[in-house]
Order: sequence, then structure tokens, then C-alpha cells
Amino acid sequence: MINDDEWLIVGLITSPQGINGKIKVKSLSDFEERFTEPGKRWIQKEKENPKELELTHGFKKPGKELFIITFKEINNRNQAENLKGHKILVKVDAIPKLNKGEFHLTELVNLKVKILENNQLHIIGKVINLANEKNNLLVIQLLKNNKEVLIPFVKEIVPVVDIKKKFILLTPPSGLLEL
Repeated sequence: MINDDEWLIVGLITSPQGINGKIKVKSLSDFEERFTEPGKRWIQKEKENPKELELTHGFKKPGKELFIITFKEINNRNQAENLKGHKILVKVDAIPKLNKGEFHLTELVNLKVKILENNQLHIIGKVINLANEKNNLLVIQLLKNNKEVLIPFVKEIVPVVDIKKKFILLTPPSGLLEL
């Protein structure tokens, strides 16, 4: 088990690429160098302890948030297949500094979710996860029924993110929270 305060998830291993151990990675980071610059990386399956690997090469697939990477220790398709579903982690102290108003997507997890009703802010749930296959989606657990809903992470629906006060504000279109 790892301390979640020490690590940040920056990518998800989706599948092997070819037969020589190359791996497809879905980026959860705005920093491409995490997948292109050689060096130490850590991978994790579910809640197991992170395992250190050596990234030797990586490139971004044009027009996508997918990278093809090569680890020194992974030499064939079977080994690459065994990594499917693993997370790629970086240590929190290796996170690049952000400008004012910027944040890492994973900082949204555990934030309270508020909406404005009758000029009052009401807590309706919390962000419990991120879904990031095609778009950035927030997985929100509603307080009233413990139901999980997917909310597109776009400015029109999530106009306020306050990391310091630990909440986001939703302005959901009619029916979005009932899906």
C-alpha cells in the first residue's frame, strides 16, 4: 500500500503495441516529457506497491493523448500485456510548478461538489475519480443517493475549481445529475 500523498498518477497503460514490448499509455498529464524523456518511472497495479522501471524511449501518437513507450525491462508482447491496467506514477515532489489558477487533474479527486440554488451554495457530492478515455470526465458521488454520475470537465459545466477551499462548482444542464 502506498501513501497517496507521495504519488501522482500521470498515465494509464492501456495495451501492448506490437510484439517487442512497446506499450500504449493514456496520458493524464499535460507534461509530455513524462512519456518521452528517458529515466526512472514507477508503475502500480491497483493498490500494490509501485515498481520502478526504466523508460528508454517514448513518443506521442499524432492528434491523440496516447503515447507509445518502451521500458528497458519489458521486451515482448506478453510482458507488455501483463502491464495492461497499471498506472504510471511520479513522486509528488517531481511535479512541475504550476502558474496561478492551474492545477493537476488528480487534485480534483475528493473535492466537494457544490451547486448554486436560490443564491445559496449547496454541497451535492464529491469527486471520487476521473474517467479519461475520450474526454476528461469527473466521477461524482451524489450525497442524496450515493449514485455515481459522470460530469464533463468543461468550463461551461465546472466554472469554478477552488483547490485551496477544496470544492468545485457545477452549473449542470437540466437532467445531467439524473442520468
